[in-house]
Amino acid sequence: MSRPTPRLMPVDLFREGDRYVLAADLPGIDPGSVDVDLDGHVLTIRAERTAATHESATWIAKERPYGSYVRQFSLGDGIDTDGISATYDNGVLSVVIPVSERAKPRKIDILGGKTEQTSISA
Repeated sequence: MSRPTPRLMPVDLFREGDRYVLAADLPGIDPGSVDVDLDGHVLTIRAERTAATHESATWIAKERPYGSYVRQFSLGDGIDTDGISATYDNGVLSVVIPVSERAKPRKIDILGGKTEQTSISA
């Protein structure tokens, strides 16, 4: 018997100010089975939904998917990896990925002052 491949979880990903927000749909998933890992610049989300077990039941329909869910994201250098946080509420996993200070846009001040004149001789 072949092992089923992990299912893909639908996500929304957007930037809001100085952070990225990732929302992954995981309805019916036990929060204890959800795992979020960071290995270098790869963020991995894993979850498991177990099949309903009703030994004496005669199934009429069995359409709800079960098994492993996996999704990976490659994060760029401009991410504050120490500040990543996650919450799980009403079947939605939300991962907040802050932008690092060095990657934030900033204004460069222009200093006034005398410029030196350089003589060029031929």
